[in-house]
Amino acid sequence: MSFTPVRRATVGTAVALVTASLLVACSGQSPDPDAERLAEGLSALDLSQVTLDDPQASEALGTITRGMDDLKPTVKVEGVEEDDDRATATLAYTWTLGPDVTWSYETEASMTRKDDAWTVAWDPSLVAPDLGEGQRLRVRTVAPARGDIMGGEGTALVTERSVLRIGLDKAALDAARLDSSARAIAQLVGIDAAAYAKKVTQSGPKAFVEALVVRTEQAPPLGAVEAVQGGAVISDTLPLAPTRTFAAAILGSVGEATKELVDDSDGRLRPGDTTGLSGLQRRYDDTLRGRNGYVVEVVSDAVDDPANPSPEMKDVPVFEQEPVPGKPLRTTLDLRMQELGEQVLAGVKPASALVAIRPSDGALLAAATGPGASGQAIATTGQYAPGSTFKIVTALAALRDGVTPKTTTPCPATTVVDGKSFKNYDDYPSSSLGRIPFAEAFAQSCNTSMIGLRDQVAQSDLASAAASLGMGVDKDLGFPSYFGSVPTEAPATEHAASMIGQGKVLASPFTMATVSASVAAGRTVVPVLLPDVAAPKVESTLTAGEARQLQALMRRVVTNGSGRGLASLGGGVGAKTGTAEYGSPVKTHAWMVATKGDLAVAVFVETGESGSQTAGPLLKRFLAGAR
Repeated sequence: MSFTPVRRATVGTAVALVTASLLVACSGQSPDPDAERLAEGLSALDLSQVTLDDPQASEALGTITRGMDDLKPTVKVEGVEEDDDRATATLAYTWTLGPDVTWSYETEASMTRKDDAWTVAWDPSLVAPDLGEGQRLRVRTVAPARGDIMGGEGTALVTERSVLRIGLDKAALDAARLDSSARAIAQLVGIDAAAYAKKVTQSGPKAFVEALVVRTEQAPPLGAVEAVQGGAVISDTLPLAPTRTFAAAILGSVGEATKELVDDSDGRLRPGDTTGLSGLQRRYDDTLRGRNGYVVEVVSDAVDDPANPSPEMKDVPVFEQEPVPGKPLRTTLDLRMQELGEQVLAGVKPASALVAIRPSDGALLAAATGPGASGQAIATTGQYAPGSTFKIVTALAALRDGVTPKTTTPCPATTVVDGKSFKNYDDYPSSSLGRIPFAEAFAQSCNTSMIGLRDQVAQSDLASAAASLGMGVDKDLGFPSYFGSVPTEAPATEHAASMIGQGKVLASPFTMATVSASVAAGRTVVPVLLPDVAAPKVESTLTAGEARQLQALMRRVVTNGSGRGLASLGGGVGAKTGTAEYGSPVKTHAWMVATKGDLAVAVFVETGESGSQTAGPLLKRFLAGAR
């Protein structure tokens, strides 16, 4: 009976001894946990939780990787080979340099066990193969060639053009002279001296700090800049249009990515990248910009460094990914017509715009703005009362409600609707007052005649007619564009105002060019700027017969009405003038639209005398030059 307890005690003791030995073997014996901690520390670029033989290792790691643009690698343990008190961990690195661009490689870490603890031997080659003392990594982004923006005839509208970068080379002068040289350069190029001096101070010690970029052909004499200590002029290229103003509001600009764009890019952009900042350049940046290339270099300041085969080669590439060039973006803009439009508007002080469309295919040929627009895209996105140019819409609605060109309509000097008085424009011909044919009322632009049809033409009829002419129905054409607004319901006085293109009726010059193009084409025209971008499908609700009647009405404006100033351009020109009151004290928008052959044009001047006096001469000059 005494055997059993002794045996149990012996078995229990043996189990305890085995368990204790297993615990000892699992605590600090295997190098695997320490290798994993090393991989995690390298991934975070923080070695504070890793046992290393060099207390300066974390600082050294920061120095080695500071040129990697705040990138961090993903480091994983591929395997660990243990040999008594020594072990070698194989580490797999992956750096994500950009979208779909990775740099991968392996390194080895030597580990030593002492007192059941593993210590990692620090060496720069832990970070990258063959990296030695005093060497570090640097990533450079290689910008791709940007795609051109093309015109309708295959002409490169925006392409690389020669520029000069004017600025200060900080490496070429002493720190004591930085402020005085910066202010001298700023004064020479006409920028804020204090702001530029601050920018120079905050830049790197060897930086070239840009003050101004100018087109090479427009550059003033720059000898004075180069005479300033540290002053420099560097030749370069930039994607530019033929001129600074050429379709600028539509095409947009290219420059260094802002913080906002970088933050919103999901890693596609980095600080210092060149990208589209506005217009088509921004919206289609993915197409135009291509894909960055990347170069990772081993950098050393030591001329006799083993990594440098010669004193002239101080940066050794260890990874290279070639950039992918951007693709061109096709537009329908016509180089000659766009330039002509801008020339026509160049001397107009108020905000002004001119839009030209080819009715046969809807191609947007020109969208010019004058200097008074201050760079705003009012040609395509402006919102203004179209005044009497809207009578094209009113005429279509009236024709659909039984009015004919011969229908007699009253044209009194004034008319009153619910207590609100309406009158004709100031220089309306008195010979065309009284009872006149509708065609004459349209040609002379009689406001009171159109308002007199308000009981026959409902507000909803106006909205329907507008839609048939391409107005009032928004469409995404791939660029910012305003198709106008025509309410479907309106109280009496507002409806009366709508009949003559005022009240809550709004349009852009682009809108009214579209209306005119629809008349010329005999169908509802949807303008096109980007032929490779899918255009919305629109079923035309304008009939050929309706279009012929509108064409005849617009032709009569030129032969017998307010558009007689265009008569010298020859046959086939149809037009409509327009004025619209705005503001207090009251001012006048000046409009005129015209069609000639396969061309429809709208001209707008924010403040003028009248359509015929202010917009008419501009339109005539454009049509004459567009032949």
